[in-house]
Amino acid sequence: MRRNPLAGRRWNLSACLSLRVIFCIALSAWTVTCWSQPAATGVQSDSSVIDSQGTAHITRVIPVPQTVSPEAQRSLALPQSDAVKPETLEARRSGTDTWQARAGKLSETMYPVHVASDSIAGVPVRVITPLEIPADHRDRVLINLHGGGFNSDSGSLTETVPIANLTQTKVIAVLYRLAPEHPFPAAVDDAVAVYREVLKTYKPAKIAIYGTSAGAILTGEVAVKIKQLGLPLPGALGIFSGFGDFDHVGDSQAMYALAGLSGHLDPPAPPPMDKEYVRETNPRDPVLSPLYADLHGMPPTLFITSGRDMLLSGTTILHRAFLRDGVDARLVVFEALPHAFWNDAELPESKEADGIMAKFFDRELGR
Repeated sequence: MRRNPLAGRRWNLSACLSLRVIFCIALSAWTVTCWSQPAATGVQSDSSVIDSQGTAHITRVIPVPQTVSPEAQRSLALPQSDAVKPETLEARRSGTDTWQARAGKLSETMYPVHVASDSIAGVPVRVITPLEIPADHRDRVLINLHGGGFNSDSGSLTETVPIANLTQTKVIAVLYRLAPEHPFPAAVDDAVAVYREVLKTYKPAKIAIYGTSAGAILTGEVAVKIKQLGLPLPGALGIFSGFGDFDHVGDSQAMYALAGLSGHLDPPAPPPMDKEYVRETNPRDPVLSPLYADLHGMPPTLFITSGRDMLLSGTTILHRAFLRDGVDARLVVFEALPHAFWNDAELPESKEADGIMAKFFDRELGR
């Protein structure tokens, strides 16, 4: 297993959305206390106190579940320090880039593809192409919006290589401008610019947009912006461990760190979340926070999360909003695993998740 380069850094939304932690997925498997208190040396029992404000102060004893693969059980059993280890943005980006290159190469050994750099509408992109594309797949394309807390790239390879291989479809990973230098709506504008250009070559029903973590949030934002602009909507969306509301902190963000039940976790800060990305925008702006948008007419959308995902709440809340507005929205929740676990390509559950994503895009774009 690879060491998590974010272990112990102070909690904030940007840190929580980084996907490079997944190659460790280090969890304290046997004991968890509220706000990540140090593990006791003796035997503990379950306890819970609700204070006058309704805040829960809890101790829970949680064994490694036998309901996940042996590989996942070993990952969940690895301890992680609760110590705070501050990291500069420069170091974060450097470490994430190094991890993404290494993890991308691992993905390519499992899912062979061609990877190239390009520019579309003035926006840098990665183009991930299957070794062979069947004739009936050449009119399809997937657009990926990578994760990384809006301030780094922790998914333009790990989120695309398996999907390109499994769907036998070209994937364009948008390397959108990053916060804090370029706050909202810069990333949305870049993604929309790429989508406009892709529409010149592909029918909208043959295009899917998807992302993980920050990219999942962006996927919802971009879809709402496309609708506002009167552009034809894509044929499908994939929102994998995200949310749609910068004005409220989901319950799961108070319980889980990046790695789930271990690692440093501060109590959630008052909203709006991720102030470096939001800046002066109203957190209930319908593009920034699609929970407040009119979602009627959105294309079929697949939501994926997991039982110890810090964005479990956000993913399921946005899924329900899509359902309320009559969207064909499907939700898959994996057992026990932490945020964006599918970035560890070797886990059986990751292979299953990638397969679910690929089948969804195949079905929707093949209509």
